[in-house]
Amino acid sequence: MLSVKQQLLAALAGELDKLSLGAGARAAFENPKLAAHGDLACTAAMQLAKPLKANPRALGEQLQTALLATPAFRQWVAAIEIAGPGFLNIRLQPAAKQQVVREVLAQGTRFGWQADRGEKILVEFVSANPTGPLHVGHGRQAALGDAICNLYATQGWAVHREFYYNDAGVQIDTLTRSTQLRAQGLKPGSAGWPEAAYNGDYIQDIADAFLAKATVKADDREFTANGDVQDYDNVRQFAVAYLRNEQDKDLQAFQLKFDEYYLESSLYANGHVEATVQRLVASGHTYEQDGALWLKSTDFGDDKDRVMRKSDGGYTYFVPDVAYHIQKWQRGFHKVVNIQGTDHHGTIARVRAGLQAADVGIAQGYPDYVLHTMVRVVKGGEEVKISKRAGSYVTLRDLIEWTSKDAVRFFLLSRKPDTEYTFDVDLAVAQNNDNPVYYVQYAHARICSVLRGWREDYDVAQLADVDLSPLQGEQAQALMLLLAKYPEMLGAAASDNAPHDVSFYLRELAAAYHSYYDAERILVDDEAVKLARLALVAATAQVLHNGLAVLGVSAPARM
Repeated sequence: MLSVKQQLLAALAGELDKLSLGAGARAAFENPKLAAHGDLACTAAMQLAKPLKANPRALGEQLQTALLATPAFRQWVAAIEIAGPGFLNIRLQPAAKQQVVREVLAQGTRFGWQADRGEKILVEFVSANPTGPLHVGHGRQAALGDAICNLYATQGWAVHREFYYNDAGVQIDTLTRSTQLRAQGLKPGSAGWPEAAYNGDYIQDIADAFLAKATVKADDREFTANGDVQDYDNVRQFAVAYLRNEQDKDLQAFQLKFDEYYLESSLYANGHVEATVQRLVASGHTYEQDGALWLKSTDFGDDKDRVMRKSDGGYTYFVPDVAYHIQKWQRGFHKVVNIQGTDHHGTIARVRAGLQAADVGIAQGYPDYVLHTMVRVVKGGEEVKISKRAGSYVTLRDLIEWTSKDAVRFFLLSRKPDTEYTFDVDLAVAQNNDNPVYYVQYAHARICSVLRGWREDYDVAQLADVDLSPLQGEQAQALMLLLAKYPEMLGAAASDNAPHDVSFYLRELAAAYHSYYDAERILVDDEAVKLARLALVAATAQVLHNGLAVLGVSAPARM
């Protein structure tokens, strides 16, 4: 149906150009709000009426006549109806809708994908400091980031997944001191235990491994402890490596892998922070006051100026952020999406202001941000707030162990990122239609069962060229129209950084399939009818599989 729609769009563009030169460039179809209004809608007559000084309904009638005379509309359109002041409601021939089945079966896992556009994008997400296990908020960010990466990949982008972490600063000092004290035999509640120390049991695990002179290996580092509790730097390096290893285990359980781990410390070691400060000073957008260096961020839309270098000589955290984003730009990533918690909202204006003040050619509005809220976890009807392992929060691995990787991913992608979300553990393991991931996966498994009922060793390639003319029923037509919307939905979801649109679509597609299954028996005696219906459900299974893959969720063949 994609090729059909392209033919119809070309015909529409040609007729619009005849009415008003250049109008064809804006040729577009819309999806009617009600299925009863048709399959496609066109508002061109109303848009052109004013510049042409014409009655929109009369213009609509003129356009209706012209379109029905074109070869494409004669072949694929059953009727064009005029509604209201000039809406064109277009009803397609069944054969037009049936084309999507062939397209899905021919393209398989690539259905909905666009051609390589020769551009690259960096998506930075999770970016958790190596001071503890990943919590469920990191889980939401991991699900969002990976799905957004997958969405951009479907649109032809070369995607780079990056994890940035603060391996310096106060939090790392707190981690180091907490581990050192545990290794010395102290624990929370002991005399001399700092109020700011980390109290989770995982700190004792690090201390025990350090005393045992263990070697830990993470994706980006490997380190062996020397067991000397007085060697502060050795404790620090081991603790960071140990927790990076722990975070890797969480990410592996989530089946998530990054292309690069970028260290904040490297920005200092390589001179990028100092070079950025010098660049900002040279730009004339800084001043000194009360012993501190300030950025005139109000020159670039921020609500107040920001301190860059404190009176004690240390830099505020947004300075390395600016340096980091200059490095992203200079590495050739002119499209960047950062996924962060809503508590980072204030970061956006100051980072963008710093990038503009640096005057290195970075476009305004760079980078893009997707902000997400935290997640409440409910189990047995009560909120779960702590984990014994972490000490103060539910970890991502807890959630995966209680439910599954698929449930965690799908659930965390079932709402807009900036909306509050409550993760119901009991619902996530329920095997019923109230559980959205089960509902969608069951639709896929149900189709696979039907296909095995046809042939145990079925091959959907055998259905690629069957006669689809028997697909005339109302539910079959609705299902095909929904399949045809998949590529458009993917493009919009990528453009809006909205993977929840994919989960909404999959639930709608699963519902459409279940309605079709209830309306028409598939394995009938009539061979032609049976093959046509098998082709339709096989195409549906493929799109379910493709959409779940974007979310990082499996599509089981049996349940």
